[in-house]
Amino acid sequence: MKVFKFGGASVKDPAAIKNVSNILKGFTSEELVIVISASGKTTNALEDVINEFWNNGNPKAALEIVKKHHYGLIDELFENKQEISDKVNDKLVEIEWVLDEKNRDSYDYTYDQIVSCGEFLSTMIVSAYLNEVGITNTWLDARDVVATDDTYREAKINWEQTEKQVATKVTPLLEKGFVITQGFIGCTSENNTATLGREGSDFSAAIFSYCLNAESMSIWKDVPGVLTGDPRLFKNVLKIDQLSYREAIEMTYYGASVIHPKTIKPLQNKNIPLHVRSFIEPTGSGTVIMSSPELQEYPPCIIVKKNQMILYIATRDFSFVAEDHLSEIFTLMAKHRIKVNMTQNTAVSFSVCLDNDPKRVANLIKDLQENYKVIKDEGLELLTVRHYRNRESLLKDQENKLIILESYLSNTAQLVVKDLPKMERK
Repeated sequence: MKVFKFGGASVKDPAAIKNVSNILKGFTSEELVIVISASGKTTNALEDVINEFWNNGNPKAALEIVKKHHYGLIDELFENKQEISDKVNDKLVEIEWVLDEKNRDSYDYTYDQIVSCGEFLSTMIVSAYLNEVGITNTWLDARDVVATDDTYREAKINWEQTEKQVATKVTPLLEKGFVITQGFIGCTSENNTATLGREGSDFSAAIFSYCLNAESMSIWKDVPGVLTGDPRLFKNVLKIDQLSYREAIEMTYYGASVIHPKTIKPLQNKNIPLHVRSFIEPTGSGTVIMSSPELQEYPPCIIVKKNQMILYIATRDFSFVAEDHLSEIFTLMAKHRIKVNMTQNTAVSFSVCLDNDPKRVANLIKDLQENYKVIKDEGLELLTVRHYRNRESLLKDQENKLIILESYLSNTAQLVVKDLPKMERK
């Protein structure tokens, strides 16, 4: 059997959903578990709902955008709309119930209860449409099989329980046809919805692949495969035909957005090939990620992470930043679940580049300021170049940028940069 994952762009509108159905028609003889993300920009729209709710704004007005999008999909895809409209309405009412609650739980818990609904809405609509056009499938609630802890927004998998539940609940369904389920979502031991982190649908597909001992896993994207750079940012990017698990792990660690960072390890553990394929050109060769010796010479690959910030952390008495200080700083970053992208230290200060998550960073700074001076610098980008050729050409490409931090390893260069004001540009 195989596992397919379709992201939000592949189900963003009626034409895209019809395209998915056309792709799947070529696999009707296969056993398939199909993991689907929220449609289009629904996750962002639901994040607006939760933020309006949390900041005493107008969350129900924000929710209207989500309703309009999904009812629009139904209107164009279905002749007989009543059954699917009722299912979608029931799920939207669940969001309204959360918004009507006066006693609020934690932000992360509330986030997961609201934002997770995007995947339920998309999979309900896609599953119903596929059945209507003759592609037999069963809709599966991922919470019935993916067991997690209660680390909301970054839930950790209970692998033993998940394997048991997949074996007992998913395998029998495959005898009836395709199985359609949600990415990004699991369930705690208290039966609460928990999410696996933004863009976590790739990881969900890897979980199903691992538990089902899949023949292969395929991620369907709007690009022809893994590229040497984001085609929206760079010209003349190349497709990489084959990657080793090791190289893919390195690329995702540094922020390559084509694959979620947690995806590779479960596949590597069972030697399951991962195909990155185009839903625009489904017959294309794509990229395969698999176990292979590190013999080939990879071309330079550029990874850009926007919305970065640097914290400059110094002791208040100008004493050295010693090991005990670093231990305390990293403990606080772990407490607030902040990922470190790059570090640099001097005798009396420590600089760390982070994703600019305002809520988490604000809490981190508050804790740090009890013992340290903290200065932040925002509006930055982190460029990582795997297999760079030479430092001089790399720096020349950044001549209109201010380089804040730089680091060079044997085959990886990293630069934290900021746009120069126009008057400073050459």
